[in-house]
Amino acid sequence: MIDQVSPQVLAARLNDGSRQPLLLDVRTPIEHQEVHLPQARLRPLDELDAAQLAKQEGQDCEVVVICRSGGRASKAAEKLAAAGMSKVSVLDGGMQAWTGAGLPANRGQKMMSLERQVRIAAGSMVVIGVALGTLVHPGFYGLSAFVGAGLVFAGVTDWCGMGLLLAKAPWNQTGGSGSCCATKSAR
Repeated sequence: MIDQVSPQVLAARLNDGSRQPLLLDVRTPIEHQEVHLPQARLRPLDELDAAQLAKQEGQDCEVVVICRSGGRASKAAEKLAAAGMSKVSVLDGGMQAWTGAGLPANRGQKMMSLERQVRIAAGSMVVIGVALGTLVHPGFYGLSAFVGAGLVFAGVTDWCGMGLLLAKAPWNQTGGSGSCCATKSAR
């Protein structure tokens, strides 16, 4: 079981002068650019090499994993624990809870969330499938059925292929090199 740390407890910890945990943000680069903790190191979930991080930071390194609401962070924390890291926790409620509590964060340009992009793309594909099925050929209704089945699969498994594809889209990438932070965070 992975521990949860509340935003308030983490904020107090970051300000108390004690040894700081490694803050690992597993969101997409564009989500990180929009709002993030200044000390957080960006490692998107799909690029996270847990074994390499454990080797680089040490298995006794304390890590707090952060995402938008907690789902991706939990998956990343499980990967890190499986790689042998013993002090892994998740920011309870993610950046939504952090900013909702009014805690300080670096803010950039507001961008459209990945979740919203998935809803727009899926909805558009359903509408197009229905329109083409009605106007061109009934076989196009299959597109709408395929998207609906994909949404059910995503809901049941908590894995969204469309979200992963959209995360790689050029508009969801930052202008930088794509690397996270080449140096270790200050402890």
